[in-house]
Amino acid sequence: MKWIRMVAIAVSVLLFAVRVSAKDPVYQLSTHMLDVSQGAPAADVAVALYAAEEDGSWRLVAERRTDGNGRVGDLLPHGGPNGNDGVYRLRFETEPYFAARGLGSIYPYVEVTFRIAGDGHYHIPITMSANGYSTYRGN
Repeated sequence: MKWIRMVAIAVSVLLFAVRVSAKDPVYQLSTHMLDVSQGAPAADVAVALYAAEEDGSWRLVAERRTDGNGRVGDLLPHGGPNGNDGVYRLRFETEPYFAARGLGSIYPYVEVTFRIAGDGHYHIPITMSANGYSTYRGN
């Protein structure tokens, strides 16, 4: 009798996992912005993702705003193996963020250009103050 209950629980967990994964798309790209001068996430910053076209132009892929934790997790749906391979650019609209805090910034925006190759997850954050920034591939 005990094993029947265990099997029923395992089947329930499996069905729940399948249902959740079927509803929730998987994204290959995420980002966040941290304000190192405040030691806090930068919330409500406009972020745009662009893809490089073969003719050298840039195509807008997504526009989002950072959440309360300074993050954007749903920029680029997973395209499968090599489905999203290419060169991309993230543009962070930093000037309005710093202006709202009474700070001038030498950077009206920050653009980070990077390459996606394969089906791994890419997390491209920036750490920023009004007078400097840094970026890296996170996880």
